Amino acid sequence: MTYTRQPNNTTILQAGEELRTLRDLLRFAVSYFNRSDLFLGHGLPTVYDEAALLIMHTLYLNADQLDLFMDAMLTCNERDQVLRIIERRVSEKIPVAYLTHEAWLGDFNFYVDERVIIPRSFIAELLQDRLSPWVIDPHDINSVLDLCTGSGCLAILLAHAFEQAQIDAVDISSDALDVASINIRNYDLMNRINLIHSDLSTRLQGKRYDLIISNPPYVNAASMATLPEEYRHEPAIALAGGLDGLDIVYRILREAADHLTEDGLLIMEIGHNQAEIEQVFPQLSCTWLETSAGDQFVLMVRRRDLQA
Repeated sequence: MTYTRQPNNTTILQAGEELRTLRDLLRFAVSYFNRSDLFLGHGLPTVYDEAALLIMHTLYLNADQLDLFMDAMLTCNERDQVLRIIERRVSEKIPVAYLTHEAWLGDFNFYVDERVIIPRSFIAELLQDRLSPWVIDPHDINSVLDLCTGSGCLAILLAHAFEQAQIDAVDISSDALDVASINIRNYDLMNRINLIHSDLSTRLQGKRYDLIISNPPYVNAASMATLPEEYRHEPAIALAGGLDGLDIVYRILREAADHLTEDGLLIMEIGHNQAEIEQVFPQLSCTWLETSAGDQFVLMVRRRDLQA
């Protein structure tokens, strides 16, 4: 039997009549995903991981319990629900996180929908060690700014890393701030994270921070034009950084010194733009921080060097 893609889910539902157990559905989904032109770029490394997460989410089961339920029989209604969400992943190219409304950064999970980009940042890795050794004593961090906060994920990680800090989380998108407020409430951090609707530092006059972090839009125009369909479900405003991808990055570098305390640090993710940054700011003394993907994606610069 062959399973071809159709404008509706009739074919996949008919094929599903032969499937009985969760194991059957998982095998079918992996085969179906392998035959389809899916792009994996939102946190799950393989089509097996995507299929398993979609199935377990749809069945209201904990993903860690997959082995326990592998040979469980499904009702006809459960099977059809699973097959429909599998078909949506293929036919509409919707990222798994938008189908489940859940995304993870390390041990933290967040509500997401298409008002925000799906959380992913090398800065999250660095926060696991509370920015050591660049921050010697985490208790000395009392004020933090998260620019381009999106879902609020990094602001929430910051609140856990620096327990004494008050955090301002800024975004130009009111829709993104609505999603961030859901996550902040879920983590009971309303008294520590302040959401601000602002175009970068426009509404931050007089405010200074021990630490500014940002994962801003940095995709250049040529790359935006060729993004896989999965990325086109994400808000373009959270991805597009202008012709060379660095419009927002340049602004942050130019404005950050006015909002840092004397010994303050700016930490910013810049994508594949290290060479361009070094060309435009040849005198800028910055440190490129080591991440799982290398040391060219996240820069750190001190206030005194930004001033210079």
